[in-house]
Amino acid sequence: MSLERWIELAWEVREHAYAPYSQFRVGAVLVGSQGQCFQGCNVENLSFGLTNCAERVALGSAVAAGVREICQVVVVADTEIPISPCGACRQVLAEFGNPEVWLVNRHRSEVFRLEDLLPRAREGILDRRGD
Repeated sequence: MSLERWIELAWEVREHAYAPYSQFRVGAVLVGSQGQCFQGCNVENLSFGLTNCAERVALGSAVAAGVREICQVVVVADTEIPISPCGACRQVLAEFGNPEVWLVNRHRSEVFRLEDLLPRAREGILDRRGD
């Protein structure tokens, strides 16, 4: 499957987002190491703190299907500039590799490696090499 198709799937799933409070809809597609494709959209909650981001919804489906390595992430939103995964999503995605992360709006796209968006994600407080 191509990047164009992943972007198309992300826009399609974005339409299913549950965003009654913010009206801010996000779609995501994650691609596993074997080419498996998983879609997710954001699911808001009145408390906002319990809202599930599109990336983590897609990741839950991927993990439930047995995927343990993510190679590509596509995130779409109808914003002026392409949006980036939040810090929580970045950290959770880091458990499953260092994928390319495509940030897409209606006019352009940008691509990063996850480690560029969240350096040292697997080290942090558990890195004891400095002791």
